[in-house]
Amino acid sequence: MSSDRNAVNPALSTRTHASASMPCRANFSTRFRAMQHRNFQLFIAGQLISLIGTSMQTTAQLWLVYQLTGSAALLGIFGFASQVPMLFLSSLGGYLGDHYNRHRGVIATQTVSMVLAFVLAALTLTGRIQGWHGAWVVVAIAFMLGMVNAFDVPIRQAFLVQMVGKEDLPNAIALNSSIFNGARVVGPAIAGFTIAWLGEGWCFFLNGLSFVAVIVALLMMRIAKTEIKPSDESPLNSLVQGFRFAMSDVPIRSTLLLLSVLSLFGLQYAVFMPIYAQDILRGNPRTLGWLMSSAGVGAVLGALHFAARTNYKGLARWIGTTSTTCAIGLLIFSGAKTFWLCIAVLFVVGFAATSQMAATNTLIQNRVPDELRSRVMAVYATMFMGVQPIGALIAGGVAKRIGAPHTLTVFGSLMLLGSLVFISRVVGRLQAPREAKKAAADD
Repeated sequence: MSSDRNAVNPALSTRTHASASMPCRANFSTRFRAMQHRNFQLFIAGQLISLIGTSMQTTAQLWLVYQLTGSAALLGIFGFASQVPMLFLSSLGGYLGDHYNRHRGVIATQTVSMVLAFVLAALTLTGRIQGWHGAWVVVAIAFMLGMVNAFDVPIRQAFLVQMVGKEDLPNAIALNSSIFNGARVVGPAIAGFTIAWLGEGWCFFLNGLSFVAVIVALLMMRIAKTEIKPSDESPLNSLVQGFRFAMSDVPIRSTLLLLSVLSLFGLQYAVFMPIYAQDILRGNPRTLGWLMSSAGVGAVLGALHFAARTNYKGLARWIGTTSTTCAIGLLIFSGAKTFWLCIAVLFVVGFAATSQMAATNTLIQNRVPDELRSRVMAVYATMFMGVQPIGALIAGGVAKRIGAPHTLTVFGSLMLLGSLVFISRVVGRLQAPREAKKAAADD
């Protein structure tokens, strides 16, 4: 009946089709609104290629260290070495980002990372990475890359606002997170097949080539000149000022503390992926690639789900919910013995963890003044990536005594406790004044 009516009145059919397609176009433009900026388009294109290479290298490094030594403790040391510079150097990176050209700073860090990737590739392909000595060389290069990242992360996070402006910044943060985690889907899968067919060295070489894309994209950008205020302030005082602002703001302080719990306990499952792939699931490098990619798929969808938001109210409640979900997922994963259950649970963990990170980043960047942006993002990097190596070191040591599954059970339980405390003390306190205000308005 309706088809006959539309046939008689083509205009009605056209209007109906147009009205149905408008919400789809609106949703698409809302979800990707930061992509209207040319500089951000270049940034995303370069980042996608480069981050795929970085994920390949990380996966290959973990596999290579475990194959050379068979040591869970050394996997923890590897995670510690790759992240611990963030704890001590990110404040200097934040200082440089607030007082010097951020665009040039990102180009410099990407260039140094490219050189280190080629050095690691050359050492591996020439057969100089062997035994425990070779494993420690891999750890040493991971430490140097961690030093570069300590400068790169706060500068790059603060650089986002120069590409898109404050209005589209939350969407840019979420899209940047989706690209980062999209690389975690593709990179480990490619690495798994590349290791099986060609060896770890070619993963490192391809990562070096991938940095060319992001460096070219950065050079093609047209960045408006911004006035950089001169300062006689020391880097230490600069960090103190950023830390003081972050700790004086209750929402920022609370979400940063919960993010530290996620970093310290919740994200350590990645350190044990070679153990799960080889010893628990009786798999091979491709198994490792699928496990890490599963978490990456969930992370991408979590970031895209957050990018679709146009209303950023209730972020604290969302952060508490996703943190709890991640903790429960870790507890299930710790006891999983089958491949498909591990895949499913890692998907949920990736979705929840990335949603929490994107929401925390958005909440902070929406509340911080631009003159303190790099310094507060340095505090963010310190409390997120800076504590992660401590967790990796603890995870490796504990796993050596009680095994990887039991270690993840303990870590998941601690994260769940932190999430419940956050929900009861922070979300509950924020919700109470709103309910009282609504009740007063109704009266």
